[in-house]
Amino acid sequence: MAKASSGNLAGQSTAAVRTPGYAEIESLKLSALFNLHLSLFSGVFRPIAALDQTHAEFADADQLRYALPGLPPMVMLKTARAVKAVFTAPAYSFGTASEVGASLLGTETFFAIDGPKHHQHRRLILPHFHGKHLHDYGAVIAAITREAMAEWTPGRPFPIHAGCQEITLRSMLRILLGYSAQDRFAQLESSFRAILNTPLLAACIFFKPLQVDAGPWSPWGKLLRLKHQVSQLLLAEIEDRRQRDQSQGDVLGLLLAATDEQGQRLTAEELRDELMALMFAANEATAAALAWSLYWVHRDAGIRDRLLGELAALGGSEDPMEIAKLPYLSAVCNETLRISPVTLFAIPRATRETFPLAGYDIEPGVLLAPCIYLVHRDPAVYSDPQVYRPERFLDRQYSAYEFLPFGGTNRRCVGAALALFEMKVVLATVLRDLEISLMGGERTQPQRHGMTFIPSGGLPVIARMRTSG
Repeated sequence: MAKASSGNLAGQSTAAVRTPGYAEIESLKLSALFNLHLSLFSGVFRPIAALDQTHAEFADADQLRYALPGLPPMVMLKTARAVKAVFTAPAYSFGTASEVGASLLGTETFFAIDGPKHHQHRRLILPHFHGKHLHDYGAVIAAITREAMAEWTPGRPFPIHAGCQEITLRSMLRILLGYSAQDRFAQLESSFRAILNTPLLAACIFFKPLQVDAGPWSPWGKLLRLKHQVSQLLLAEIEDRRQRDQSQGDVLGLLLAATDEQGQRLTAEELRDELMALMFAANEATAAALAWSLYWVHRDAGIRDRLLGELAALGGSEDPMEIAKLPYLSAVCNETLRISPVTLFAIPRATRETFPLAGYDIEPGVLLAPCIYLVHRDPAVYSDPQVYRPERFLDRQYSAYEFLPFGGTNRRCVGAALALFEMKVVLATVLRDLEISLMGGERTQPQRHGMTFIPSGGLPVIARMRTSG
């Protein structure tokens, strides 16, 4: 593939858009290593500004090719048209490219495995986050939400993201592990919360040079010790449950009993890694999405009042399935995930063979990375994409290539249905019971928190019990 002129990713790029729909950013020279490091730093801690700049410079391109020293070549897909070309290709065209996080979550998680094994894990796990199971989980989520709200001091400012994180972490632990082993449950909650709130978590995961165990006070050393604690607790719970040979209706019990087409069950190590991934991904993403939802709803009194009116029309019903079907609540959740995606990229695909894309042959070993953030801002799909307008999801249905907050195809998040369901139940419960006021004005900026992005400062708010009448 022909090279384009060299560019500086840390400043203005001189890479040429050679044909409509495609641009290539050449590797940086050794003399520009400082700029490379600055670019990578910005890509981890300030990626949204970098994406906005890239989009402005290459507005007409469907995809951008990056070639940075020491990293695999990558093509970023930034329009629905480019995403469709990849999502509709045969699954065997690609391998997994998700080494990011495997060192923390484990090598047996569905994020990291590939081929028939990946299919087997998805087939065993996916059913437990749909259908009748969601109804059972709804009561758990609502009860834990009210328990958490009871701990919030009325009239005193606090970061609502921290409150959302408590709700999602406790809910996910209950859904995954049930109500057994209370001491072990408390230890898991404490250790996993420490992992989620570890400073420099994202830097440690993205930058392999930082993955050095220099003792318990080093960032990576601390993470490894916390991971070991969680790993041992989960393995102990798995072993105890196998010895008792009983299910409590939780996900672990269901997975312990599940078998594939050959009658094979998941090993203890596979179960541990999948539980780790589910706890990490579902908790972090859903807590961030809830904080953003509360921010956007309370920025606009019209949106808030319309949503409260829809909830009031339910009367006293707390049936989670009725709540989940509310059209405006669903539109609010979807619009939040569109304009404030908690992850900026879907899981990249690695080309196994030459792959045709936009008139170019992409060689094997290139990462194809759908950029959720930019696809959701594609003006060819979304009118006024910078405006928060839930009604757009009432006006039309978007395709899986236009709206992809949980990724797509066989790499779509297995907990997507549960995450969206949990968002609706928690939002309905909070908004029915509390009056919330935003602190620090109506504007906030995205701030990295681990692998996700949350409102700056965790979104400080004041909450008071809602008075009737």
